[in-house]
Amino acid sequence: MNQVILLKNRPIGNPSLKDFEFTEQEKPQPAEGEILLKTKYVSVDPYLRGRMRDEKSYIAPFEIGKPLESGIIAEVVKSNNKNFQKGDFVNGILQWKQFQTSNGTGLNKVDRNKAPLKAYLGVLGLTGITAYLGLDKIGNPKKGETLLVSGAAGAVGSIAGQIGKIKGCRVVGIAGSEEKIDRIQEKFGFDAAINYKATDNMKKAIAAACPNGVDVYFDNVGGEILDAALANMNKFGRVINCGAISLYNQTKIQTGPRVEPLLIKNSILMQGFIVRDFVKDFGPAQKQLGKWMEEDKLNYLETVVEGFESIPQAFIDLFDGKNKGKMIVVV
Repeated sequence: MNQVILLKNRPIGNPSLKDFEFTEQEKPQPAEGEILLKTKYVSVDPYLRGRMRDEKSYIAPFEIGKPLESGIIAEVVKSNNKNFQKGDFVNGILQWKQFQTSNGTGLNKVDRNKAPLKAYLGVLGLTGITAYLGLDKIGNPKKGETLLVSGAAGAVGSIAGQIGKIKGCRVVGIAGSEEKIDRIQEKFGFDAAINYKATDNMKKAIAAACPNGVDVYFDNVGGEILDAALANMNKFGRVINCGAISLYNQTKIQTGPRVEPLLIKNSILMQGFIVRDFVKDFGPAQKQLGKWMEEDKLNYLETVVEGFESIPQAFIDLFDGKNKGKMIVVV
């Protein structure tokens, strides 16, 4: 039989295990032109929370009673498709199933001899590509500038900060514990760090950590930290709105400071960033990330959870900050 995870309810506030349902289906068989895939590694990411809402967005919402999906590394266990062979490993957006069929559309082969398979969900996957392209397309960091990164101990933030260092920036990270503060400085090479849970005035904390102001802000959290960062932006500063995890579980839209005067006064660019808008650039981005890895310029961390049945809890744990770097489930 084939285990499958369905969306049972649309969460109100924080997601919980009762919002997911496990079911069993008959193991599928590939038709002509199809391949049979066995799930090996599953990526869980904060953006999936948005897809649990029934609202228009840049990607269709999950449907009640239907399987959820995310980035997955799968093994080809049977092939009726000339482009894939048994034993190939592929990366793509696939459903939360132990086995599933595909015609190959949207799947990319990955080479386990060049990097660990899990890395293609993290530093060499959408995580690393998001950090790279967010900086490349919007941030445009220059040598000597100050790059501020929120969610700096997370999967995207930790890579963004390291790319900033490669580009010659002074990099300051924001995270939520002293352990994470130590990690981003010692393992990832950030120049300074702020524990947002240990300060009651983020505006002043950012000013102290960034005495020359902020030129580029890579935002993964939104909310009050974004407000404080904007107050410290330099003339012609750039803000990359990549994520807003502090708001994902809110049940109503909060009213924050009016940002227009700051944007106008300092000619600040603030732009939303969806990595899927730059699919044509994925190949070059992955190639550059791989080169930096070979040169030992990029470090990464993974939190690895075992078992298909652990996927929902691993997702929930993201919102409590229980992951160190990229959260991956090994099936």
